[in-house]
Amino acid sequence: MKKLKVSAVMAIVLIVGLVLAACGGGNSSSDSKDSAKKDKEQTINLLESAQIATMDTVMSTDVVSGTAMDQVIEGLYSLGKDDKFELGVAAEEPTISKDNKTYTFKLRDDAKWSNGDDVTANDFVFAWRKAVNPDTGAQYAYMFDGVIENASDIMTKKKGVDTLGVKAVDDKTLEVQLERPITYIKSLFAFVTFKPQNEKFVKEQGKNYAKTSENLIYNGPFTLKDWDGNGDTWEYVKNDKYWGAKDVKLKNAKINVVKQPSTGINLYTKGEADAVNLSAEYAKQYAKDKNRISVPQASVFYLKFNQKRDGKETPLANEHARKAIAQAFNKEAYAKQILANGSVAADQQVPEGLAANPKTGEDFTKSAAAANKYLTYNVEAAQKEWKEAQKEIGDKVTIELLSDDTDNAKSSSQYMKDQLEKNLPGLTLSLKNVPFNNRVDLDSKSNFDMELSGWGADYQDPMTFLDLYVTGGSNANINYSNKEYDALINANKTTDAADPQKRWENFIKAQDILINQDAAIAPIYQRSLSILQNPAIKDMYRHNFGSDYSLKAAYIK
Repeated sequence: MKKLKVSAVMAIVLIVGLVLAACGGGNSSSDSKDSAKKDKEQTINLLESAQIATMDTVMSTDVVSGTAMDQVIEGLYSLGKDDKFELGVAAEEPTISKDNKTYTFKLRDDAKWSNGDDVTANDFVFAWRKAVNPDTGAQYAYMFDGVIENASDIMTKKKGVDTLGVKAVDDKTLEVQLERPITYIKSLFAFVTFKPQNEKFVKEQGKNYAKTSENLIYNGPFTLKDWDGNGDTWEYVKNDKYWGAKDVKLKNAKINVVKQPSTGINLYTKGEADAVNLSAEYAKQYAKDKNRISVPQASVFYLKFNQKRDGKETPLANEHARKAIAQAFNKEAYAKQILANGSVAADQQVPEGLAANPKTGEDFTKSAAAANKYLTYNVEAAQKEWKEAQKEIGDKVTIELLSDDTDNAKSSSQYMKDQLEKNLPGLTLSLKNVPFNNRVDLDSKSNFDMELSGWGADYQDPMTFLDLYVTGGSNANINYSNKEYDALINANKTTDAADPQKRWENFIKAQDILINQDAAIAPIYQRSLSILQNPAIKDMYRHNFGSDYSLKAAYIK
């Protein structure tokens, strides 16, 4: 999800053009009266580029939904400044068994839901069981796979959901049994899919649960207000029932969905939006503005190649076609000319800055680049592969490219069309730009040929990216399968789980198979956000994994 996260990883699914224009502050020339008013009100106005897709924590896969949930629903941990983990519902650090597989948490006595109910250990048991239950259809259930005891067998219907390794010892004591020691387990405990749900309330709401802000209760620093399930506006309001309410300074944050960059800039300059994410045109225009900030992220965007659609093979089932496309567009020019926001070209799926070699401390991307030669822009090599593809799929080939309907996504789609049709004679790229929620639906059903997509780190390990592409995975949706790849990823969850160096080597081999040998996807760039924001907004923390930001500590100075 992250952000994805990604993101969640939003999640935790990221998409080209899905950037959160969400941070404090207004027009850099705001007068003192406006500043004084905001100081008194502690109200900020934020922009999003897409609607909330869901507010059911076990169903979230996109960064907008995950970020919204992080403001209003709290798990065992939350992310604070500099991505440091802070205790959330957990009252203290857990007691951990000698084999590092059993975690026992004491929960805060003063943790409450917004309806006055206590947050209990059973709220976590209920939510986690719901997430892994195959009948739920949660795409992020895979994050429990090989992590929480019996999750894998539950997801494959070999065991019942009540065998999941999570137990309410009493109302305020939660015991978690892991399948294996997990070095990044705090990242998961802080992630949206691991948040609690109030069983009694969920069952009372039935099918209406999480459909609107009125069909939800909250245990986070804010509550959600005026969200009708598919609207372009909503509001975060300080939650007086929150255990840490005395330290929450913002009164509220008002959200408005804006898809056109020019509209966002206009709202910002008029003081009606407190921050705006800059598209390429405006990133150049405001390059020297003192209130412009650049926020590098552990998010990689790429082309997804779907090999089977509606039961029939697509042209992208052809390996030569995939390798041709992967090398037929200039990603350096794309990052500099189309994005122009500090984002950099990427040849790998795992982003720079996410993980370091356990022995040497070297970044994953450097280790992988030294071990393997990655596919990148090379017209001659692309055309050679394309000629081989045409022998098998024909001289004239039409491929549909799915993306969002934001201005950024449209310009990105047009760039790909121009590049690919120019460098691969006989190829016609048909552009399909749809609203975000529609794209998510089409993606989940594998109803596309090729898609401009992205993924942000949900936790601090290469697994958050590479686990997506195992056979039958619930998030890739590209009908890709490679037994050797599956074996490497599975080994890192089981036999090699306790060997950091072996896991490292396996990840590098797996990424080589995914990108170079099979060209299942084609990386484009690692995202960086370019944002105009008022420096009066303080302590609005932006995150490199999980959701994009948190407002818990934010205030107006």
